[in-house]
Amino acid sequence: MALSVLASPVSWESVMAQKPGHAGKPAHTRKHEVELRILGTTDIHTHLYNYDYYKDAATDEFGLAKTAALIKQARAENENTLLFDNGDLIQGNPLGDYKAKVDVLEDGETHPVFQAMELLDYDAATLGNHEFNYGLDYLDEVLDDAPFPYVNSNIYKDDGDNDPSNDKNYVKSYQILKKKVVDTSGKTKVIKVGVIGAVTPQIVQWDKANLDGKVITKDIVDSVEKNIPKMKKEGADLIVVLSHSGIGDEQRVEMEENAAYDLTTVEGVDAIISGHNHLNFPGDFGSLPGVDLENGTINGVPVVMPGSWGNQLGVMDLTIEKVKGKWIVKNSETNLRAIYDKAAKQPLVDADQEILDAVKEAHEGTVNYVNQPVGTTTADIHSYFSLVQDDPSVQIVTNAQKWYIENQLSGTEDAILPILSAGAPFKAGGRNGANYYTYIPEGEIAIKNVADLYLYPNTVATVKITGADVKEWLEMSAGQFKQIDGSASEEQSLINDSFPTYNYDVIDGVTYEIDVTEPAKYDKDGRIVNETANRIKNLEYNGEPIDLEQEFLVVTNNYRASGTFPGVKNSTQTEIYPDENRQAVIDYIRELGSIDPTADGNWTFAPVNSEVNVTFETSMEARKALPADNTIEFVSETADGYGKYNVEFRSH
Repeated sequence: MALSVLASPVSWESVMAQKPGHAGKPAHTRKHEVELRILGTTDIHTHLYNYDYYKDAATDEFGLAKTAALIKQARAENENTLLFDNGDLIQGNPLGDYKAKVDVLEDGETHPVFQAMELLDYDAATLGNHEFNYGLDYLDEVLDDAPFPYVNSNIYKDDGDNDPSNDKNYVKSYQILKKKVVDTSGKTKVIKVGVIGAVTPQIVQWDKANLDGKVITKDIVDSVEKNIPKMKKEGADLIVVLSHSGIGDEQRVEMEENAAYDLTTVEGVDAIISGHNHLNFPGDFGSLPGVDLENGTINGVPVVMPGSWGNQLGVMDLTIEKVKGKWIVKNSETNLRAIYDKAAKQPLVDADQEILDAVKEAHEGTVNYVNQPVGTTTADIHSYFSLVQDDPSVQIVTNAQKWYIENQLSGTEDAILPILSAGAPFKAGGRNGANYYTYIPEGEIAIKNVADLYLYPNTVATVKITGADVKEWLEMSAGQFKQIDGSASEEQSLINDSFPTYNYDVIDGVTYEIDVTEPAKYDKDGRIVNETANRIKNLEYNGEPIDLEQEFLVVTNNYRASGTFPGVKNSTQTEIYPDENRQAVIDYIRELGSIDPTADGNWTFAPVNSEVNVTFETSMEARKALPADNTIEFVSETADGYGKYNVEFRSH
């Protein structure tokens, strides 16, 4: 088996020599110390091969086969190593769908993710929110053959009464791992490492169709905190939390989605692997109080958030010392190791051939599956400008959803209701990088292209809401944009990078303008920050101002319909359908045979009273697709590989 590392690694010995308390310190004076290394991956999303199934091409920018090289390198530097995965493992790209829907995992069959991870000798893992996308029966079948323990402390089995006092965990809350280590004097010792997991409790909303009446969730911090005394009683010398939850902020909120920051304040927690946000720590979150980016700690606790899709490996080096019979963390240093240098645009490691060989059958089956044709398109489809103008890549989805529901409702009393359709640009750069855009060339459309338009295995859903709710839904979506000063001449950035593009819903069937000179009414979490803000202007249905009391049926997905999005949460009737949104798009294209990817222009930015210099970032490839009316112009390339563009706001 060949291991090729293209970058010049920094040796573990040289790193440790520079740490506080170690420079020049003789080993015999540290005889009770152990240098323990904790490695972490998160949000792999079935990216095992370094392969982009949507582009049908190899990539250097992600894939566990690449991360494997970093894992083996890190282990070679320190034999006292533990390796954990932090969830969102079995769903996220066509390979995950292929094993769940096409070449369905059979009883006794090991899922490809575990075929790879068994070779890497993972010690434990926790569940991510996307583990539940295919339902509990499938997840149970996957976990049956996991080669390492799964832990989670805040998901409980529901006996049917939704009893919050339920104490029957879905999987074991924690595991005590007995780890043989070698101390600095060369002696072998055994350390008991307690590993506990938690997941964002919103899974019961996001996957309501799969989980309702089957599981309940509880608060992350409370769930971890109550188990620590039990773990200590069972002999845990150290406690590591696998938190499939973003880092969040310093404000503690019950049932919070992003709670890793709060976990750093829990007594007894020695290290945390975070995820879910697809961000990096150390790196991001530097403005929060108590954050030490140099050493990778939050409130003194070592924390790592290693990106997504295997693009980073989290490495936490802990110096632990036995004091009065108890092991304590004396020093720590956390860092991220990347598989790809974005600035230099070059790979840092080769893919590990052993991993590629292990999952070759599933990979090749996925490639064949995604290349099956479903129809044709008369023009290119891309999402380069999907945040700044009405876009065909979203229009195709909303058209397909409306077509699906009209067929479903034919002959029912709800068929007389006005039907609107909501969709979002899933691939619009952002946290996933300058190449994270949809591009489908004119001609044949295959399943891989539809999967590129609609990434998630959501199912179609409808909500019955009023015209007033439609407006609030759009006000929330308009948080995608920063506030623009209409009287300023200096350059202003338009896109709010902290707002996920999958929450930027466009609602077709109504027309409206977005006034970005107004402040946003809601923050990215749906909390009101400007009560009187009014970004949505000239909202009309059938050419007339929308009736705020009229009922509408809005087609969306189960994730949105089951959540707490402003407007949506006021639904008086929510229906979840069995078919995936993606399948609706496939059937719609097959029905038409050929599609004309043209947006209907139902939304625009409200004009401003002066010439403003407003810019946004998108793919460099977008230069080839600039609109003929010159409303978007290329400015320059950015340091991180995006292109900067100017967008024109038509004056009154």
